[in-house]
Amino acid sequence: MSLVTYAIESPAAVITLNRADKRNALSRALIAALADAFARAADDAQARCAILAAAGPVFCAGMDLAELEEALDAAERSGEPLGAVWENALLLARLYDQIYAFPKPTIAVVQGAAVAGGAGLVSVCDLAAAAPDARFGYPEVRRGLVAAMVMPHLMRHVGERMARYLLLTGELIDAAEALRVGFINAIVPSEKLREQAQAWASAVAEGGPNAITQTKKLLRDFSHQALSVEQAAHESGAPRLSEECRQGLRAFFAKERPPWTAGD
Repeated sequence: MSLVTYAIESPAAVITLNRADKRNALSRALIAALADAFARAADDAQARCAILAAAGPVFCAGMDLAELEEALDAAERSGEPLGAVWENALLLARLYDQIYAFPKPTIAVVQGAAVAGGAGLVSVCDLAAAAPDARFGYPEVRRGLVAAMVMPHLMRHVGERMARYLLLTGELIDAAEALRVGFINAIVPSEKLREQAQAWASAVAEGGPNAITQTKKLLRDFSHQALSVEQAAHESGAPRLSEECRQGLRAFFAKERPPWTAGD
């Protein structure tokens, strides 16, 4: 089974996360498959834009924490360096930048949870529509992790005050609040999500291809992202190597509270 499906629904390429049994968690293989799909869409003359969708009831649960824990355990057992952890962080940072810098408009359609890395995918798309049951948030700090890669993208949408709330508390917000603060563009019934995306796709297809590409380039230039892709990956990868992260992962899989909350 393909981790990502690709289809042309004129005028859009529809790229669908297809790992519903794992809540579309971002494994290394899924990240690579997404990168390949967006590269294909960039060169596809039939695609005037890209729609990012997800199979199953959850858009994306974020990074595959089980895969991260396995990588950390394997490194500990073998005594080998943790280069794979750094490489995985860089792969995800590059994917975010690839989607953000994509030369054609991108549209996310969200049902269920889009958290951590999943919320990051939404934030790097140009437009986003969500079902009423959608939820968004960045619970990384509750696992001893840092959402470094997505911070600039989040802050562009919601401003620093709301970004601080989401990143420091780890709380989730519902679709109505996400719309109010500017994280998404519309709330539509689940069965109408693709219809809304196709309507937006048709609208952007009315623009001249070169004008659209230049507009996206200027939007990116004017955003003044402070960190390079490599710096963002480093800031995200470093906490993964900490004992605090290991404690957070153990607590997460044991369905217990992490030790730093003891006595709360």
